[in-house]
Amino acid sequence: MPLTLTLTEGVLPLGAEKTAIAQITHAFLKTQGLAGNKALTPNVTAHVHIVPRGLTFAGGEPVEGAWIEWKLPSFALADREVQKAFFAEATQIVHDLSGGRLPMNRIWANAVHAVDGAWTLNGAAMTNAELGASIAEG
Repeated sequence: MPLTLTLTEGVLPLGAEKTAIAQITHAFLKTQGLAGNKALTPNVTAHVHIVPRGLTFAGGEPVEGAWIEWKLPSFALADREVQKAFFAEATQIVHDLSGGRLPMNRIWANAVHAVDGAWTLNGAAMTNAELGASIAEG
């Protein structure tokens, strides 16, 4: 379940990206009730994009910001209370790691849900039911 963290260069201190990924990943697993799940945890992956200043935009104008995006099976982050809890925590993580310099209104987040059956673990395409069964075993 890949997490993409996109940051304008300099919004986080150098090296804080690793801390952000670790904390956002932990927050995701915790709010989903899956902290420590042996099947899912190693399949929560992430990558960071650092974009030069002047090349990130809001409303068509250059801004400094952060973008948190998940690609997930449709049952993940589907509950409204879980959505509110996770996105609040993830936004707070990035804000705090910026030393408070990056305002909350410059941290955007979303989740994109995959088509049922278009998810893979260990190289095998899995339906939501198959994926759920694998997670339940972990």
